[in-house]
Amino acid sequence: MKVDAEENNIDFDDEDGTNLAAFADFMIDNFFLPLKASSHHTPQPSPAHLSVIQNVQGRREFTGTPDRISVLRGSCLIRDHHRCVISRKFDPQEAIVRLTEYGCDAQDDEANPLQGQLSMILEVAHILPHPLTQTNADSQLDYSKKAALMILHMFDSDVSHLVDGIDIDQPFNAMSLTHDLHALFSNFKVFFEPVPGQEHTYQIDTFLPPGILQDIPVTCTLYLTDNQSIDPPSSRLLALHCAIAHILHLSGAGEYIDSILREMETGIQGDGSTELGHIVKLRLSGWLGASRGQSLSHI
Repeated sequence: MKVDAEENNIDFDDEDGTNLAAFADFMIDNFFLPLKASSHHTPQPSPAHLSVIQNVQGRREFTGTPDRISVLRGSCLIRDHHRCVISRKFDPQEAIVRLTEYGCDAQDDEANPLQGQLSMILEVAHILPHPLTQTNADSQLDYSKKAALMILHMFDSDVSHLVDGIDIDQPFNAMSLTHDLHALFSNFKVFFEPVPGQEHTYQIDTFLPPGILQDIPVTCTLYLTDNQSIDPPSSRLLALHCAIAHILHLSGAGEYIDSILREMETGIQGDGSTELGHIVKLRLSGWLGASRGQSLSHI
């Protein structure tokens, strides 16, 4: 590799250029593309009842995905005061329960009158996507997922152990968001940057053009449970999500990957331009949820 000091440019020879291109392809194929492709596939079972959540805290009985996600969703709603952590809109299902029981005396989790508050259906959103550590039929991780975890280690050494196995469905890797904000956050279009000197406080911003999102940018302090009986969203995982979001945006890889994902939804193009290799690999490696998997049934 040659460096031109005067023009401050780096001149790669053929071998360096080939190796760099191969590494970039490896990163896209095994990390950035799978993360974005799997971003909208967190199951949304009904949140578990408080008594169930209290019964299983610190235990591992709920190994089946629906039960585990149900407990996760219920735990996040309790910790997040039944609000979207960004927009602060209240969960309408919980509002109905309280207003039905208490009428105009119903209160939110901060003891404020609930009547008249804005509400919107909330979902549990993973910081790192749920399929990342899902095993195959042989209870093993596919090569693609092993590679993704290895790359994750490059970003932050030993962070992969935080989301190992079923730990990816722990409250520190999830939060309550509205459907629209969940989609944007999971697609790395919305990100959290820590406010220096203020614990659990974040500047939440977006790469979308100004004026599209009413609730962003905004500075929010995350809710905590008493004695942090339910773990808050991990600052380490949020920082990792933020770093990935910036790389995707600044490198242009995010736009390229979005074009591939759009092809998944629209089907094979007549001109033969569809990225079939990427699409088939994602499907076979278990990165795609039911909706995208079904859309590829004709491949």
